[in-house]
Amino acid sequence: MPRKPPRLCACGHRVASGVRCPCEQKRDRERKARFDKTRPSSSARGYTGTWEKARATYLRRHPLCVVCGARASVVDHITPHKGDQALFWDQGNWQSLCQHHHNSAKQRQERRTVQET
Repeated sequence: MPRKPPRLCACGHRVASGVRCPCEQKRDRERKARFDKTRPSSSARGYTGTWEKARATYLRRHPLCVVCGARASVVDHITPHKGDQALFWDQGNWQSLCQHHHNSAKQRQERRTVQET
C-alpha cells in the first residue's frame, strides 16, 4: 500500500505525512493559550460544586458511554449550552461519554457546527 510522501512545512523542515512540525505545534499551543485567556473560568460557566454533585449522580445512573459502551467519565451537553442555564441544567440534554469520545468525536462535531454557522 503506497504511503504519502513527506511534506515541507512553511518553516522549511521536511515532515512525515500526518505529523505536525514543531513550529506548527508551537503555533497551536499559542493559539489555544490566546483563546483560553478570553474564556471565562469553569465556575463562571456554571461548573460549580452543584454541577459536580449532579454530574456524579447522573454518572451513577448512566455509567456507560452512549457511543461505545465503555465506562463513562464525562457528562456531556448534547446541545452546547453556551451559558444558557436552562439548557445547562436540562438533564434531557445530558449524555454519558467516555473520555475518548468526549475529547475526540464530540469536540470534532462541535468544531464542525461552529464552522458551519
